[in-house]
Parts: sequence; structure tokens; C-alpha cells
Amino acid sequence: MATKNLSDSKAMRWTALAIVSFTMLCGYFIADVMAPLKPMLEQQLKWSSSEYGFFTSAYGWFNVFLLMLFFGGIILDKMGVRFTGVMAASIMVAGTALKWFAISTTSLDGMMILGWKAQIMLAAVGFAIFGVGVEVAGITVTKVIVKWFKGKEMALAMGLQVAMARIGTGMALGLSVPIATSLGHVSKSVFVGLILISIGLITFILYTFVDKKLDASIDSSNEEPEEPFKMADVKFILTNKGWWYIAILCVLFYSAVFPFLKYASDLMVNKFGVAEALAGTIPAILPFGTILFTPIFGGIYDKKGKGVVIMIIGSVLISATHLLFAIPFLNQVPVAYLLMVILGIGFSLVPSAMWPSVPKIIPENKLGTAYALIFLVQNVGLMFVPGIIGYVLGAVNPGVGAQIAAGDKTAVYNYTIPMLIFAGLSILSIFIGFLLKAEDTKMGYGIDKPNIVAD
Repeated sequence: MATKNLSDSKAMRWTALAIVSFTMLCGYFIADVMAPLKPMLEQQLKWSSSEYGFFTSAYGWFNVFLLMLFFGGIILDKMGVRFTGVMAASIMVAGTALKWFAISTTSLDGMMILGWKAQIMLAAVGFAIFGVGVEVAGITVTKVIVKWFKGKEMALAMGLQVAMARIGTGMALGLSVPIATSLGHVSKSVFVGLILISIGLITFILYTFVDKKLDASIDSSNEEPEEPFKMADVKFILTNKGWWYIAILCVLFYSAVFPFLKYASDLMVNKFGVAEALAGTIPAILPFGTILFTPIFGGIYDKKGKGVVIMIIGSVLISATHLLFAIPFLNQVPVAYLLMVILGIGFSLVPSAMWPSVPKIIPENKLGTAYALIFLVQNVGLMFVPGIIGYVLGAVNPGVGAQIAAGDKTAVYNYTIPMLIFAGLSILSIFIGFLLKAEDTKMGYGIDKPNIVAD
């Protein structure tokens, strides 16, 4: 009789999930810690909307232009999750430290780098370094989950990991302004994040010991070893239509949500008249809503299937929400709460089915690179869309940034055009969802079939 491996123990696989999910919670706190601080950045550091957009777009610089995420995926498939995870968490710490230094020091005042304020450029470079770390950590943790949960509760596990990450996002949106206000400077929230991500690095180092035990148990069982990754496998991935549909759906979907979160607190202040100190609490509904709904939808996918249908429904909800946000006269605070709840449901539906669908299309030995390439495509959107939104916001509201920096309490941004851009992206994702469904039917990938395999 075959010896069972460590992943057959429910206690061990859920413990492993909890450990790596905490590291991602810390990472996502840093990813969004600056989002609610846009008004404070304008007031304390005299940043403009265009400068803020430039900073937020830096997240994907190195991942896109230097292909760091692609190389991270190859490193993951070649070196394994232990080496890659520790490397990625260390890069997150380094990037966060540089970003904190840039916005906390006065030594850069008056200096310029490549036409931008030195403070903004260094903060952007720090955010770009962090972006490499958090994205590589994301694909590493996803492969960790496949390693422990394949044929088991994989979508539920991925949903719970996403939920933990969203706790980090929600903490950032809800606590960033209170921390900065109580400690007296916008940089203090980033410093708290630096401490948190350092703890996340230590946490992943602890996970490596558990992973070694899993590998030892797999070696002692009768399971056949994976075929080693080869560079030719990249061609296999890039010529797969199903993979491309998921990758495009991913970039459209996340570009309609994550860049929106960078501006959501400012939207609450300017359109709905919410006080700056409380503005982050309404967008925080979105990540905290996913904490509940993503595991639920993942569990449904595990047991009932219908993965593509779940993705399409989520895209429809996100499209409708952004269109309603764009309507000028819908500016009552209860409306903002309601729309954020609906957006949270849509935001839970798509990832709960999208990420667990990839292993049905791509073999496990190629998964690190496959996920990395999807994240690379996603990063193109995450790099360009925030900058486009910042540019458009400044262009359709000339002089408003200067008025706010001068202390004019009556100056507000009109967010109608930016919200229509977000709506357009999510509408395109619906179309891609139907193409994915047709490809799944043609190729028989089983994306609409349950994930749990009976013993």
C-alpha cells in the first residue's frame, strides 16, 4: 500500500496555508498602505495627482520592463517554493524600507531625478522593488497551495488565502490614515508596514521547515516525481488559448479593481463628502467582504464546478458598480456603502474561480512560470492604469490639485471619467469570459467541473 504524504493530513495542509497566507497579508498591507493617504500626501508633501499616479504606477515597472516576474516564475519552477519565497519576502522588506526612507526624510527636498522630485522617484523605485517581491511571493504561495491541495479543497484554500490577503488590504485602507494622523506624519503608516512585512519574512522562513517535511514524505511515497521544467515549456504556455483568456481576463479584472482602490478613498472625499479620516473605511468594505465571500465561492467551485460562470457573474457585477459610481447625482453616502458591497461580491467571485482554473490547463511542473506570466500580464495593467487615471483626473479637473494643496476646502475632483474607464475595462472582461467558456467546451479542460477528486 502506498505511503501517504504529508498533504493528506488536514491539520498539516491547513497549517501550511495559514503560515504562507500571513506573509501575503503583510505584503498586501504594504501594497495599499498609501492609497488612503493621497489627500495627506498633497497637503504634507505637496504631491499632485499626476505625481501620485506616477508613484502608484511604479508597482509594475521592474516586473514589466525588466521581466522580473517572468524570471521569478522560472526561478520558482527551477529552485522551488522555499528558496523563491524567502527571496521574494526579502525583496518586499528592502523595497518597503526604501519607500519609507523617501517619504520620511527631508534630505531630498529640492532635488530632482529625471524630471521628478527626488522624493517621489525614490519612493517609486522602492514601490517597484516591493512590487517584484510581492508578485513573486504571490505566485510562490499559489504554487504552495497547489502542492498541498491538488485534488482536495484547492479553490477553498485559494479563496482563504485571498481572504487573508484582503485582510491586509482592509487594514491598510482602514488604519493608514488614523496611524498617520495619530503619529503626526504620512510616513508613519509605511513604517508600521515595514515592521509588519519583516514579521512576514520571518513567518515564511518558518514555513520552509514544514515544506521540507512535505518533500520528504513525497519522496518516501510511491508518487512519480515531476518532470523537470524546461525553457521549451514557455512555448507550451504561450501557445495555449485557454491560458491567454485567463491572463487577459485577469489583467482587465484586476485593472478595474486594484487601481480603483488607489483612488477610492479620494473618491469618497470628493464625490460623497466623507471626512478624510473616515474615507478609507468605506473602500475597506471591499476587501473585508472578500474575506467572507471568496472562500464561500471557492467552496462552491470545489464541490459544484461552474468556474467560468462564476467569473462572468463577477465581471458583470463589477461593471455595473463602476457605471453606477460614474453617475454624478448618485452622491449619497449610503449609495457608496451599497456599491462597495456589490463590488466586494464581484471581487470575490472572479478570483475564487480564476486561480484554481489554471492547474486544469497547465501541468504542475510549469505552474510557477504560468502563474508568473499571468501576473506579468496583470502587472502591465497595474502599471499603466493608475498613471492613466491620475493623468485623466488632473486633465479633467485643471487647477484642483493646486487648490487642495493651498488649503482650499471647497475644491473637489470630478471622478466621472475615471469611473467610466474602470467600467470599460470590466465590460471587456465579460466578453473574454465568454471566449474562455467556448475554449473550455472545445478543449475539455474541465474548468466548469468540480475540483475535489473522489478517493
